[in-house]
Amino acid sequence: MGSPKGQELQNMGSGAWDNPAYSGPPSPHGTLRICTISSVMPSESQPQKPEDGPQKKAYRTLVSSCCFQICRGIRGLWGTTLTENTAENRELYVKTTLRELLVYIVFLVDICLLTYGMTSSSAYYYTKVMSELFLHSPSDTGVSFQAISTMADFWDFAQGPLLDSLYWTKWYNNQSLGHGSHSFIYYENLLLGVPRLRQLRVRNDSCVVHEDFREDILSCYDVYSPDKEEQLPFGPLNGTAWTYHSQDELGGSSHWGRLTSYSGGGYYLDLPGSRQASAEALRNLQEGLWLDRGTRVVFIDFSVYNANINLFCVLRLVVEFPATGGAIPSWQIRTVKLIRYVSNWDFFIVGCEVIFCIFIFYYVVEEILELHIHRFHYLSSIWNILDLVVILLSIVAVGFHIFRTLEVNRLMGKLLQQPNTYADFEFLAFWQTQYNNMNAVNLFFAWIKIFKYISFNKTMTQLSSTLARCAKDILGFAVMFFIVFFAYAQLGYLLFGTQVENFSTFIKCIFTQFRIILGDFDYNAIDNANRILGPAYFVTYVFFVFFVLLNMFLAIINDTYSEVKEELAGQKDELQLSDLLKQGYNKTLLRLRLRKERVSDVQKVLQRGEQEIQFEDFTNTLRELGHAEHEITELTAAFTRFDQDGNHILDKKEQEKMQQDLEEKKVALNAEIENLGRSIVSSPPGESGPEATRAGGWVSGEEFYTLTRRVLKLETVLEGVMSQVDAVGSKLKMLEGKGQLTPYPGMGDQGIWEHLQPAPAVTPVP
Repeated sequence: MGSPKGQELQNMGSGAWDNPAYSGPPSPHGTLRICTISSVMPSESQPQKPEDGPQKKAYRTLVSSCCFQICRGIRGLWGTTLTENTAENRELYVKTTLRELLVYIVFLVDICLLTYGMTSSSAYYYTKVMSELFLHSPSDTGVSFQAISTMADFWDFAQGPLLDSLYWTKWYNNQSLGHGSHSFIYYENLLLGVPRLRQLRVRNDSCVVHEDFREDILSCYDVYSPDKEEQLPFGPLNGTAWTYHSQDELGGSSHWGRLTSYSGGGYYLDLPGSRQASAEALRNLQEGLWLDRGTRVVFIDFSVYNANINLFCVLRLVVEFPATGGAIPSWQIRTVKLIRYVSNWDFFIVGCEVIFCIFIFYYVVEEILELHIHRFHYLSSIWNILDLVVILLSIVAVGFHIFRTLEVNRLMGKLLQQPNTYADFEFLAFWQTQYNNMNAVNLFFAWIKIFKYISFNKTMTQLSSTLARCAKDILGFAVMFFIVFFAYAQLGYLLFGTQVENFSTFIKCIFTQFRIILGDFDYNAIDNANRILGPAYFVTYVFFVFFVLLNMFLAIINDTYSEVKEELAGQKDELQLSDLLKQGYNKTLLRLRLRKERVSDVQKVLQRGEQEIQFEDFTNTLRELGHAEHEITELTAAFTRFDQDGNHILDKKEQEKMQQDLEEKKVALNAEIENLGRSIVSSPPGESGPEATRAGGWVSGEEFYTLTRRVLKLETVLEGVMSQVDAVGSKLKMLEGKGQLTPYPGMGDQGIWEHLQPAPAVTPVP
């Protein structure tokens, strides 16, 4: 308010127009104007050609408005707070951030659908069923896989529960399943190919026996490492089980076990397709002493597929034989979805994948533009780095998805051609698991990134401001904390490492001490390991770390949070999201009411009772009611539409049709206004301050008409005041010319008004 029309229209945007019913004719400088909103952008006031009719004018106005909106939308497609000049325009900053937030929410929903589309609620139960079958089923001697502790226990498990669990060819009443030689575990899960047994060995000379024991101990087998691996044939030499094969020959991969990492090569045996043949093959291995002192690990690998839920379950049972003797069992059961496109839901996910790729392209272009504008300063913000991480992880995910699809098709084709060979899905299941882990981390970062877009709200900035403010204090405290923490970890490892499992390695000591902070500890194990230093370690650790250091950490955060909250409470309120939504609500309702008034004015013209209404009388009456030329152009387009005979005169029948159409429009506008609400939520009467300024001076609908009348009266009063000021200025100039006023250098009318002073009296000198 109070600015020239052109500047006002430019500030209000493409949908603003000056309502002459309230602004009136051009008035002297300083006259207040009211800016209202219209759905159509007006064209600049230029002389129209005589041949342009009302319909052509309206069409040109509509086309120019649409073209402007399209160009503006394309230009602002990649508009962000880093590419737009929002430093001095808080409203533009909030609008840009809100647009970014809405686009990002769509992206977040899409990535959530993709991530959850790769999983299944049945995956957990599938893993549970397989683990109970192969890990907990006991043999005739009561040995299950988890209870294996010797080589003899391994053979009992392999020839008993393992074969019973792998080969299901009959129903529980001994009737055949009717699927030929294929095994269906639990009657539902197809065993893919044949299982494979593989072992790794170490050489006899891999370690050195002390000279005092060389006469009694003739052989020495060290802990496994790749450089000590045995690669020479042994035993009967009548098959792959007695001959070494490298990792490249087997196409395998390394495995991280409980004790160490193992290569993908070794001595292997693919079990035959029936239970009887497999039992005979295992018996031959046991009689030939396939496992001996040189054996360090045995792998049992196989894969199953459930078509009901479209999931693969890739199992690896591992038994490690350490140099200390005995056996340590472990296992890996990976339930993955390798075949993606089967059901209708999967094809819906395909659409989400296409949208995801479009979003990735959109954000790549956005980040390139921001990097081009800000250069290396772009990396100074943690949110920008997080953007790059999310984009890079997403690109890697797209690439792996393509690779996984091609590899699954290759493996399935090979398996169908050779059904009696080992189906190596271990490599693919491993990378599918890593792919799922990467997507989980990416989705986590994507959720955290929401804080970037809601940071314009004071409440949402408390967390980030608190962490940023106390970062240096926390860093200094962390140095002191971890000095004490690692000292206690080293002490616990040396005191209890040989007797307590939770302290058997330094890494386990670290996590055990974190568990003690959270209240999860086994004091009796510490006390039994060392009855003197155990209690001393526990009491001092709890006192210094839990009671002292942890509370210092909480005190740093609480103190900083109090400071940040106090500063935010004392800051001047800026434009908030609620204010922006409130403005949009007010503008929408005001636009509907003004459109309703225009319809009512046309109805007034039609309700005068005249038999015929001429075009000139129609336009003159609208001018008398205070409508601008562009409004009259739009309304005369309706006149032309109902003037069916084209004589620029509306007869009685044409007036009735136009009246009926206007009534329908009025009813529709009333319905829209009622949907928006019967009243506009606005500031209380008399409220002023920054919030009213931010709202752009908009008032409630009930006060709008009263305000317009007061503004018109104020214009009249101001015109009189200005004329009186001009008259006073003229008189002051006349007095100055006569020497009765002392002039000031550079004084104009405003200077005379502000620095009005009488001339000092001149006293004659005696």
